[in-house]
Amino acid sequence: MSDNWFDKLRDLGKQMGQTAYIAGLKGEVLEMVAPGRARMRLPYGPDLVGDPDTGIVHGGVITGILDHTCGMCVTAALRTPMPIATLDLRIDYMKPAVPGQDIFAEAECVKVGHDVAFVRGLAHQGSREEPIALCTGAFMLIRGGYQMPPAAE
Repeated sequence: MSDNWFDKLRDLGKQMGQTAYIAGLKGEVLEMVAPGRARMRLPYGPDLVGDPDTGIVHGGVITGILDHTCGMCVTAALRTPMPIATLDLRIDYMKPAVPGQDIFAEAECVKVGHDVAFVRGLAHQGSREEPIALCTGAFMLIRGGYQMPPAAE
């Protein structure tokens, strides 16, 4: 893949950050994108809290950042840019996120088939050996879909 493709992918990552759900998270950061891999960081904030008494982040936030990161790693694994859609995302919550700490999501594309790509990932707060959640997923590849927008200048 050309460096230009990864420039476009980074630009797409910024555009994806403007979707209603992700923009609502106020601060998701694409930290790394490489062939078939992605890593994002979500700074802790009071708007992410599911239980005000404990300050623990809502599980839906973990689901959202994992879904977004998995989608980015699928896009980074494709030889030809195309739209994708989440078909299935299984998340196993291992423990609650520690209040006040950033959340990291990492994902890798395990296989790209003709119509479906398969991923696995995890969310953690600084140590991959102590995950908050583990995930596996399948993404539909929409061949013949829209063209990728040009990279921002």
